[in-house]
Amino acid sequence: MPNNQFKKGELYSFITGKASIAIARRLQKKFNTAGLNLTIEQWSVLYHLWKEDGKSQQELCNATFRDKPSITRLVDNLEKLQLVKRVASESDRRINRIYLTKLAQKLQEQTMGLAEETLNEALGGVPADKIDVCKSVLQIVYDNLK
Repeated sequence: MPNNQFKKGELYSFITGKASIAIARRLQKKFNTAGLNLTIEQWSVLYHLWKEDGKSQQELCNATFRDKPSITRLVDNLEKLQLVKRVASESDRRINRIYLTKLAQKLQEQTMGLAEETLNEALGGVPADKIDVCKSVLQIVYDNLK
C-alpha cells in the first residue's frame, strides 16, 4: 500500500518545494538589498566552487542539479561579472575547469552570512528534533529517486 498521506493539492506544493522557493526568494532579496549583483543561481555555482575550486562544468552540473546549457550560461555570466575564469584542463583540453577570482573569494563571507541569516529566519521556532526528522525524510525521498 502506498505511503502517500498527502491530499492532492498538498502533494504538488510539497514536491515543487514551496519552502525552498520561499527561502531562495528571501535570500535573493537580501542580496539585492546588500547591493550584490548576484542571482541565487549564480550564487549556487559559487557555493560549490567555494567548497572545491577548479571543478569542471560537468561537476558543477552534477552538484547543482542543472543541465549543461544552464551551467554554461551561468558560468558565462559569472565570467562577465569577473567572478570566475575558465581554464582548459591540462589533461583534456575539451574540459574546462572553473576557478574563482579574488573578487568571488571576497564575496564568500558576506553571502554565506546572508544565507545563514536567511536559514535562521526560516527555521525560527522549529525544534531541532523536527529539523532532524525533516532532513532524514527528504534524504530518503532523494535516495528513492536517485
